[in-house]
Amino acid sequence: MTAFSTGETADGSGGDVPVCPRHPGRESYVRCQRCERPVCPDCQRPAAVGVQCVDCVREQAKTVRTARTVFGGRVAAARPLVTQSIIALCVVVFGFQWFGIGGQNITDALDFAPAYAFAQPWRFITSAFLHSPNFLLHIVFNMYALWMLGPYLENLLGRLRFVALYLLSAIGGSVGYFVIVPASEAYDSRWYVGAVGASGAIFGLFAALVVVNRRLGRNITGIVGVILVNAVIGFIASNIAWQAHLGGLVTGALAALVLARGAETGAVGRGRIQAVGLLGVLALLVALTIVKALVVPAGLL
Repeated sequence: MTAFSTGETADGSGGDVPVCPRHPGRESYVRCQRCERPVCPDCQRPAAVGVQCVDCVREQAKTVRTARTVFGGRVAAARPLVTQSIIALCVVVFGFQWFGIGGQNITDALDFAPAYAFAQPWRFITSAFLHSPNFLLHIVFNMYALWMLGPYLENLLGRLRFVALYLLSAIGGSVGYFVIVPASEAYDSRWYVGAVGASGAIFGLFAALVVVNRRLGRNITGIVGVILVNAVIGFIASNIAWQAHLGGLVTGALAALVLARGAETGAVGRGRIQAVGLLGVLALLVALTIVKALVVPAGLL
């Protein structure tokens, strides 16, 4: 590093005392090794030799390619903004349900009931952001599971891929419910009962965790055990839409397989293959929904 005693101003030329360009009130007798401007202690960043100013470090970072995982996510752990945003949205919506803001109409308008699937298709996805207002542990368990799974998968896959995985799994849960539940004219049948919860999407994340960890050669025994336990609970407990769990699980597995298959092609073309594959999964969900609708008796949709 080089020290100066005279001949510097805020812009590095002329004057009596060298000062930092970012903090003109501070005397700075150390220069940036790259741009040679004075730099105060707060603006100094360690370099291979001496220090650099924050502006030069930021400019240099633009020319450096970010290291990526095999799936396309960032190698360096980043703040799980998508996971946090989903949790925040679910909590806010639950607050509206819990405190009766907007009344029961919020749940009725956004839950997923097969009978209203075609007339109100937004229910395929909005139901994943609702939870039972009569059972606090419903949202607690789901958000806890999301917080355990989300950050890992979000960093591994990248934010955009994680969003696609989560939303596809949520839709897949609704499609599973729509396809498996028998169409019945009885008003109290499952055909007219709305399903709510992020469970379908969570099961999709569990399935994705199995696929990506297997792709990375990591142990998946514990994850499979958790899936089996939760699947059994869904079958034996009452008022649990196991059909949505199954739909989310299968969809999450398919989406993760697409992402893993795209990773095998390397960085070149990876994003294109993954995008086309995920659109294919969405197209499959749409096709299954249409096929089920064709066999539903007239008047039940």
